Amino acid sequence: MLPWLLAGLAGLALAGCCFEWWGARRDRRRYPAPGRIIPADGSHWHAEIVGAGKPVVVFEAGLAASSLNWRLVTGEVARWTRVCAYDRAGLGYSGDAAPPRTASNCTEELHEMLERAGIPAPYVLVGHSFGGLIIRLFTLRYPDEVAGLVFVDPLLPHEWRHPDATQRKLLRRALFLARRGAMLARCGIPRLALTFLGVGAHNAARLITRVSSGGVTFVDRFLGEVRKLPRDTWPLIGAHWSRPRNFTTMARFLERLPESCGEVPEDAPLGDIPVIVLAGGDLDAAKLAAMERLARLSPRGELRVAAGSRHWVQLDQPELVIGAVRDVAARVNGTAA
Repeated sequence: MLPWLLAGLAGLALAGCCFEWWGARRDRRRYPAPGRIIPADGSHWHAEIVGAGKPVVVFEAGLAASSLNWRLVTGEVARWTRVCAYDRAGLGYSGDAAPPRTASNCTEELHEMLERAGIPAPYVLVGHSFGGLIIRLFTLRYPDEVAGLVFVDPLLPHEWRHPDATQRKLLRRALFLARRGAMLARCGIPRLALTFLGVGAHNAARLITRVSSGGVTFVDRFLGEVRKLPRDTWPLIGAHWSRPRNFTTMARFLERLPESCGEVPEDAPLGDIPVIVLAGGDLDAAKLAAMERLARLSPRGELRVAAGSRHWVQLDQPELVIGAVRDVAARVNGTAA
């Protein structure tokens, strides 16, 4: 009985791998990269560069997110200035990433990408969550190239620099799920769930993900954020998160998260540039105070609270992000009221 069971499981795994291979090949045909492909040594970056004007606004996404997560913002900002939203290596439409995945490495890759794309400084940098670490490091390393900053509910260095026992447990759990996600994706499980979801079989999709992930409702969380984006982005994000690579890259970021936080000086001044910190509306007093300290790292800094948002302000209240970018750009150009 056992040999037959093992043979059946092996057959299912092989069928899943074939299904994933076929699906990934189909996705490349159906969903080509919407932006530019920028060559790098042994790899490439993908960036959507649209609009015209100065300063150039560069969007840096959260830890495992891509340029697609800015879709509710970039189109509006591109009406009055030039915009660059890109995918970090290993995510979205960009090429594979070389480990380790740290804030420092990503900062240097961002600088190289902008140079290779021929996008001139100075920039207004917009960073969400983990992206906040990157734009802080970029400003410290290349101060002459940064004209202004917008932080969107940013990760603060002290939060994970020295994780306590509870945080270490959370990190281990997140790493386990990311690595298991990569394994399941190789067997086509996320793709199968999203296929059922795409044809309206929501119960089947939830059953697959709950059984395969030990009760973690991936579909619920996935839908909760993705449904806030334009409908035409849904299959693109689904295609990305059907692939093992996105899960693997996420794991590489998570395993180096304390190191990334340690690379960013907590109180290093950001210079005399306009800075707006947009904080989510669900933060406690201590976190809000830390956000205020971040804003004060520039004499022209300002804290704004997005009362109607949680962590993903650009999805919950994109108009607040658009307004913050507009205000910083106007101050850079000397046209603020």
